[in-house]
Amino acid sequence: MGAVDGVGQAGKRISLVLGSGGARGLAHIGIIQRIEEQGYRIESISGASMGALVGGIYAAGELGAFRDWAYALSRADVLRFLDFAFSAGGLFRGDRIMDTLKAMVGEHAIEDLPITYTAVATDIDRQREVWISQGPLFDAIRASIAVPTVFTPHRYLGLTLVDGGLLNPVPIAPTFKDRTDLTIAVNLNGEGRPPARPPRRTRRQAAAPPQGDLVSRIRQFLDAAAAGSARTGPADLGMLELVTRSFETMQNAIAAVKLAAYAPDVVIQVPRDVCGAHEFHRARELIGLGYRLAGDSLASVEPRG
Repeated sequence: MGAVDGVGQAGKRISLVLGSGGARGLAHIGIIQRIEEQGYRIESISGASMGALVGGIYAAGELGAFRDWAYALSRADVLRFLDFAFSAGGLFRGDRIMDTLKAMVGEHAIEDLPITYTAVATDIDRQREVWISQGPLFDAIRASIAVPTVFTPHRYLGLTLVDGGLLNPVPIAPTFKDRTDLTIAVNLNGEGRPPARPPRRTRRQAAAPPQGDLVSRIRQFLDAAAAGSARTGPADLGMLELVTRSFETMQNAIAAVKLAAYAPDVVIQVPRDVCGAHEFHRARELIGLGYRLAGDSLASVEPRG
């Protein structure tokens, strides 16, 4: 699976906007697969956070390899990629996962990619969006995925850059100058289901002391994040889960505004509660979900004349 070569059919040229949303971004893989199977040609990608990562790997022609790698991820594997930063800037450096992806995909200059690509990051000092459309691909990706408090900020181009989803979780504006037939946007913060009633804890669970080492605490956080939709109030939240859910709440509101202000031709809505932000071990399920949602959304597409 990779960027398509050749001349696209009339009415089939696509600008694809891939939103931010943690592990839900694995749904982008299935969405791209379905778009290609429907005969569309993706000529431009704009992405924030996981959207920038999946879109960049697709533009480099290695999405199939990334998909197969993601299929094989277990929860233990996800933990092994967490390289602790031991700094105030964030819990993890992100070097381990970036090195793994570089080995898989190879080094690429954005301007040499076969399709137009823009990664959106946030300049935390100047409080503004930064569109990265040239230079090393993995510098752009690393900047765009730097979730505040989770990954350390990325210093690039003399700027301190963090997650693009902070200001623009569905970055449609970078596609405005594209000469394509359709703009398809993927919102990973779609309407969720009503929260389930939390299960009652047993006396033993309630009395269990917290595990002391940092890795165990991170594992507890991942488990808690996976069950986030079952929580009822701030008293139930750990610090990291509270930060994650607060960030996602902000993204939900911004995404709604962006989609209303810059309405694309097609919006594929991925419900925000389909998984926890860190459940990357559920790749097969999430990729399949993206494939089905894209099929439903494309069924009634009427390309611009």
